[in-house]
Amino acid sequence: MATTDDGAFWTIIAYLISGLGFWGGMGYLADRYLKTNFLTVVGMGFGMVTALYLIWVKFIKETPPTK
Repeated sequence: MATTDDGAFWTIIAYLISGLGFWGGMGYLADRYLKTNFLTVVGMGFGMVTALYLIWVKFIKETPPTK
């Protein structure tokens, strides 16, 4: 995990771009294979949701105090 605010910013940007790119690409390939035209948008939506979830887990969610 990033140790500085600047590093955290770029990590968050990378999560968002890679989530959109990877799952959008998977949706695009599924569209080409299945001859549909909606899975790219579904893949991009899924990628955005998973990226936001990862950001929430790594940067926003508070960890319980240790004993």
